[in-house]
Amino acid sequence: MPKNTNIKSILIIGSGPIIIGQACEFDYSGSQAIRSLKEEGIEVTLINSNPATIMTDPSLADNVYLKPLTTKSIIEILQMHPEIDAVLPTMGGQTALNLCIEADDKGIWKDFNVELIGVDIDAINITEDREKFRQLMIKIGVGQAPSTIATSFLKGKEIAQEYGFPLVIRPSFTLGGFGASIVYDKEDFDELLSRGLEASPIHEVIIDKALLGWKEYELELLRDDNDNVVIVCTIENMDPMGIHTGDSITVAPAMTLSDKTFQRMRDMAILMMRSIGDFAGGCNVQFAVSPDEKEDIIAIEINPRVSRSSALASKATGYPIAKIAAKLALGYHLDELNNQITKTTSALFEPTLDYVIVKIPRWNFDKFEGANRTLGLQMKSVGEVMGIGRCFQEALHKATQSLEIKRNGLGADGKGETNYETIIEKLTNASWDRVFVIYDAISIGIPLSRIHEITKIDMWFLKQYEELLSLEREITTNKLETLTYELLLEAKQKGFADRQIAHMLDCFESEVYAKRQELDINRVYKLVDTCAAEFSAQTPYYYSTFENKMITAEKGSYAHNESVVTDKKKIIVLGSGPNRIGQGIEFDYCCVHGVLAAREAGYETIMINCNPETVSTDFDTADKLYFEPVFWEHIYDIIQHEKPEGVIVQLGGQTALKLAEKLDKWGVKIIGTSFEALDLAEDRKRFSELLVELDIPFPKYGTATTADEAAAIADNLDFPILVRPSYVLGGQGMKIVINKEELEKHVVALLRSIPNNMLLLDHYLDGAIEAEADAICDGEDVYIIGIMEHIEPCGVHSGDSNATLPPFNLGEFVMQQIKDHTKKIALALKTVGLINIQFAIKDDTVYIIEANPRASRTVPFIAKAYQEPYVNYATKVMLGVNKVKDFTFNPKLEGFAIKQPVFSFNKFPNVDKKLGPEMKSTGESILFIDSLKDDQFYELYSRRKMYLNK
Repeated sequence: MPKNTNIKSILIIGSGPIIIGQACEFDYSGSQAIRSLKEEGIEVTLINSNPATIMTDPSLADNVYLKPLTTKSIIEILQMHPEIDAVLPTMGGQTALNLCIEADDKGIWKDFNVELIGVDIDAINITEDREKFRQLMIKIGVGQAPSTIATSFLKGKEIAQEYGFPLVIRPSFTLGGFGASIVYDKEDFDELLSRGLEASPIHEVIIDKALLGWKEYELELLRDDNDNVVIVCTIENMDPMGIHTGDSITVAPAMTLSDKTFQRMRDMAILMMRSIGDFAGGCNVQFAVSPDEKEDIIAIEINPRVSRSSALASKATGYPIAKIAAKLALGYHLDELNNQITKTTSALFEPTLDYVIVKIPRWNFDKFEGANRTLGLQMKSVGEVMGIGRCFQEALHKATQSLEIKRNGLGADGKGETNYETIIEKLTNASWDRVFVIYDAISIGIPLSRIHEITKIDMWFLKQYEELLSLEREITTNKLETLTYELLLEAKQKGFADRQIAHMLDCFESEVYAKRQELDINRVYKLVDTCAAEFSAQTPYYYSTFENKMITAEKGSYAHNESVVTDKKKIIVLGSGPNRIGQGIEFDYCCVHGVLAAREAGYETIMINCNPETVSTDFDTADKLYFEPVFWEHIYDIIQHEKPEGVIVQLGGQTALKLAEKLDKWGVKIIGTSFEALDLAEDRKRFSELLVELDIPFPKYGTATTADEAAAIADNLDFPILVRPSYVLGGQGMKIVINKEELEKHVVALLRSIPNNMLLLDHYLDGAIEAEADAICDGEDVYIIGIMEHIEPCGVHSGDSNATLPPFNLGEFVMQQIKDHTKKIALALKTVGLINIQFAIKDDTVYIIEANPRASRTVPFIAKAYQEPYVNYATKVMLGVNKVKDFTFNPKLEGFAIKQPVFSFNKFPNVDKKLGPEMKSTGESILFIDSLKDDQFYELYSRRKMYLNK
């Protein structure tokens, strides 16, 4: 059946600000869905309050409403757009589904004659209400863990008495495992039961007998109106039951699942999907499997929507789940749609992978002092990375190299843990770094049987680790000169980085690279083709690997490279890696716009990134996508292969910027602002000297590399003092100290975590107003795209401040100083592209806090508020195809736009919620107000000092 021709206009509900448990994977899904619907000639209206994302870019949907996700906003939109026929709520995570249910309960869809597509309310209710779900599963013969509903404290106590411990408490209708916990002891039960009942919006929990140690799997399915079903991807959690899937290391395809059990699981998933309701679209099903020979299967849950894992499954298989799901919601059947990979076969196919995917979450516990770092049923990670390799070991290494936590891979970097007690503790109470600790445990001689007994991680995975360690030990017995071709090739095929091999051989990374060149051991690039080469693939989506040479009569000895280099002029854009606090989806927005602008300027565009949640890693964003770690060795090999005109580093946050020095050193052209200028702005001492030359005021300061030097500087500065390390993002390690004792303690801690760093000590301007400016500069002219004033006083990180565009109470004299300083600094740094400058204003004097000649967190916000494509303009300036004066700037904003930070403190109940110079927010929303008399502005202004933490 072709599409439903009655549907001409659709409302999509987005997922709102990024929070732990609901990140930018829904931005990716929603962006795909919008494009998919527009291909069909459908008018698309979007509601989403997140200004940092591609999804809310005016170039995507026909109508974009940056409004709070409330039924009040929905009514306003439906009144303005009576032509809307249907609503698609399955692309915006739990937030969108909850809002859809609320609107349905209030009769809003009925009042406006709006049809619900992609899912039905009954399906949502059955899957969200754990007792209804359990009863349905029993009815259709799908296994369930013993469980009972509790709607009161007393009932919960009775259930616990019946089941005994350990048991699991899961609140109904929550996201990311919020409020869920495993209870091992009677002593903890009362507190955790109370927390669960409070977390549930309907004050209901389900208490399960804990299936600790069981294996966990996820299946991503698609189903059409004709009841065709495809299993797009099978994902295995390396971590067993007891750790939230969002915090688990996951592998695709499943590695330790027998074919017989997979077939049973597949049949169950299809049965479950068909039994929950009559809907067409994506679905995620989670199962637990007993770790014995019987392989009993128990269904954990089913989500009748595009899930967190579907972004991963889409990137893992190349099968665009959200894109196809949106078309199925219109009434198309799978066999009527094109396979996006081959372009010749239909979408009614199940991908077959001839490679392995490993996803590792990225945590930010350092931002939540006092947080419980043990992993459990409540999700705590803020982002994730994905590695693609020919084998599990290569993919695992590539994923660990992508994390950006100063590790070069699993081991062989001198940073492994050697203390027996610490290792046992981290294995017993699942730690965030357990992926590394397993390697350390085997290194110090703890038997695999013991590690398995503690962690319940399948022996197959542990043996993979053991093989890597034995290879490392074999290499260590060699010298660089004696290292054989076979041994070096095996190390590279198993994912060891040149840096790790250099550590094993006690030589330099560059020497290992030279040895590889000498032996002709080079990366080859393979297509992510999902059909295991059964049909020819046409997607420009690549990963790297190392192959044994083939010998043929025509070509002699060679390794097959599927990435064909064109003779077009090329630009590489470096992505921002995994999401984390301080560097989130706003940099993905910038990268995507950079790619599109470079293409408009006539370049072949190449994207390098390793984040599966983002639009930048969609296979049709850039002309070519390399899904690789943003890690020196991988990037340099791609540059050697593609030979681009240059590399854009100023759009990918600190991740890309940190590679500028090496690129410069190895003779790779940096597009836009030079490395010298980038470094000058990062080096606090040199930058302050430049400000002296320019006669621009800045707080009194000194630089120190030891605690003694810091104490001596403090004698010349008045307390309070702001202590800042160089070369960091998101205010990492920044703190305001008020006496020498605090100063010494903080400096010692900083130098331990960031050795050899230059620290800057500023006199903190107490009570100052903070503001920031973003500008585009071409080396001759400067255009200020926006000046924002922070509502909170100076001392709260700019990412954690509510900020208004334009400023609300800076006089003309102060505004002129901001404009003059911005222009002077942008030109003095020889900026080509974007620059962000932060100011402190005290007694009508504007002081400089810092300058960043790169895309900043606020650029997408300003672009959305003023409805101008600033990143597009800036990229064309970087490329030298335009000057600032070539553009006609026409910002449109009536009233004020307020950037509101969003925090995820509810995931860490015991954490200090005070704000300071180190950033803690996970996302942001935008609020438009007509005037400063607005109640919401008044409330924000009245609370501005509430959380200030000195």
